Amino acid sequence: MNRIFLDVHALQTVPPSNLNRDDTGAPKSAVYGGVPRARVSSQAWKRVTREYFGNEQLLEPSELGVRTKKVAELLATRITDLDPSIGDVEALRLAAEVIETATGSKMEAPERKTRKAKADAAGEKEEAAPQSKYLMFLSARQLDGLAALAVEGAADITAYLKDKDIKARAKQIADTRHSVDIALFGRMVADSADFNVDAAAQVAHAISVHRVDNESDYYTAVDDENTDAESGAGMIGTVDFNSATLYRYAAVSVHQLAANLGEGLREDEAVTTPVRRAVEAFVHAFVASLPKGKINTFGHHTLPDAVIVKLRTTRPISFVAAFEEPVSTESGGGHLREASARLAAYIPEVERAYGDEQSTLTWVLRVGAATDKLAGIGQETPSLSALVETVGQAVAERMEKPA
Repeated sequence: MNRIFLDVHALQTVPPSNLNRDDTGAPKSAVYGGVPRARVSSQAWKRVTREYFGNEQLLEPSELGVRTKKVAELLATRITDLDPSIGDVEALRLAAEVIETATGSKMEAPERKTRKAKADAAGEKEEAAPQSKYLMFLSARQLDGLAALAVEGAADITAYLKDKDIKARAKQIADTRHSVDIALFGRMVADSADFNVDAAAQVAHAISVHRVDNESDYYTAVDDENTDAESGAGMIGTVDFNSATLYRYAAVSVHQLAANLGEGLREDEAVTTPVRRAVEAFVHAFVASLPKGKINTFGHHTLPDAVIVKLRTTRPISFVAAFEEPVSTESGGGHLREASARLAAYIPEVERAYGDEQSTLTWVLRVGAATDKLAGIGQETPSLSALVETVGQAVAERMEKPA
């Protein structure tokens, strides 16, 4: 099929907040254009995007995966659901053997948990559930398939899995019928490179369009049971924060997404159906999601003031260079107005210089007068739902064009 790339750009202002902390508890930062910037890591935004799929019911549970070290416990539950006559301990053993065969990942009980379980067993030998050495990402349909395989061979699972055809079948189950989140964000298994899935979506670290210096809030908490004779705080501390106008960017290789999803999430679907649904879910979730670091402290519930979506056939293009020279507030108009003007001037210049104007479709969703400069760079959409539907339709049409 044709090479198709979807770019999503957003400008979003956040008030005093600590969306994504580093190892010292301070908001993450980066130096860009020679000055410090606020930063929110790609992992933080990918995580909340994945959560948004399910929390907002953009996708069905069967279209999503689970990333966990506790994959044996997850699979064991499915095994006992299929065959209640199999006990919990036996189900864990079956699950561990099937996962090892299917993925090449060694399953072992964590040593600390094993010792604790034995100590708590009052003399009885009891081991903690085996886990993978790293997070294992499997789709709901892959887990269901592996559970059915385990039940089939439950009489003698070790001998059953030694059969060459059964072993190949186990590997095939674990490496086909990927969920939307696996297809988008990929999967890496260090012990088995063949089990890896190349990510179709790339998410950049969000950075502020202007210089940002972290600040620190000194706070106190009062003990409710203190008497009038007891003065002073019951607790004191500090929390670091900053505020920023962020430039956010993500790209989706639609053709890679189609390859990862295969012929369809359901056998009765056309190839374009799951791809369109995945693209629509990603655009919606990426735009509307928000990292929740210290959210109870700061209540930083904002949405993007401007969203630009582009559909290309060349390659993904980030417009972060528009902000290599940091935006200033010398005019007294805040950062958003100047950031919007920067994008409105920069985008046409880049596309003209690199010959990417003719094949590119552009849509804009914007809020407020500060984003007026972006009005002329693409087709305006009145709402996020309208943007999502329009982009999904365009993707489906591009996919159906002859290569």
